[in-house]
Amino acid sequence: MIGPQERVLVAVSGGKDSLALWDLLLDLGYAADGLYLGLGIGDYSAGSGAKTRSFAEERGAKLVEIDLPSDQGFDIPTAAAVTRRVPCSACGLSKRHLFNQAAQEGGYDVVATGHNLDDEAAVLFGNVLRWDVEYLGRQLPVLDASTGFVRKVKPLVRLGEREMAAYCILTGIDYVVEECPNAVGNKHLGYKEALNAIEEQSPGSKNAFYFGFLARASPHFASTTAAGRDELGPCSSCGASTTGEVCAFCKLVARVAGPEHEGRR
Repeated sequence: MIGPQERVLVAVSGGKDSLALWDLLLDLGYAADGLYLGLGIGDYSAGSGAKTRSFAEERGAKLVEIDLPSDQGFDIPTAAAVTRRVPCSACGLSKRHLFNQAAQEGGYDVVATGHNLDDEAAVLFGNVLRWDVEYLGRQLPVLDASTGFVRKVKPLVRLGEREMAAYCILTGIDYVVEECPNAVGNKHLGYKEALNAIEEQSPGSKNAFYFGFLARASPHFASTTAAGRDELGPCSSCGASTTGEVCAFCKLVARVAGPEHEGRR
């Protein structure tokens, strides 16, 4: 996933998984900096930012910060209201774009995220229920670098949420315990609950489901992902790789900044 001399940008949220990942990479000797994205979600963002800064200070590590309200002119609640979609949609889109952009501008070789086995199994469950071929083709623990995109890795995919929580407790990492208030009713949490019920009756099911997919099913969706790469070109606004003239993030920024919404910014 990561070469010994490569520079790593760790996407940190103040939660247990991302802080534990950053801690592990630093202990293993990697050149790992953190990237925190302020989402403008009231007290939740204030608390998660404080936890992240405190960890960085304790470890003497470099933290790169991006603040959506001040840097991009909108917050996630506003974007959700304007687009009339669930907050997680605008949040995920913003994270993917800005993480990759920050890595490119900072000269990093790889972006690392704290997705664990519970996360990946739940996402896979949802994608299979919808037979979302495009996402199934990209649901891998390593997404290799391609034109306009740095390599993305998920080093914690073999570890569960309880293991990560235990690691933080044993190492004294202070993390945000509360779920994001915008995640209430999120389908992803429902998928996790369903898989937890299956896991309780049949231990090892999550591991078998996710890694069985990687070993036996994932290759069948690879051609769809490869075909999508052939259609990429530069966004006319920001230069990021996209399938259209303007990337989805720039469209979101323009929509939120429209005249009828200027009072909400």
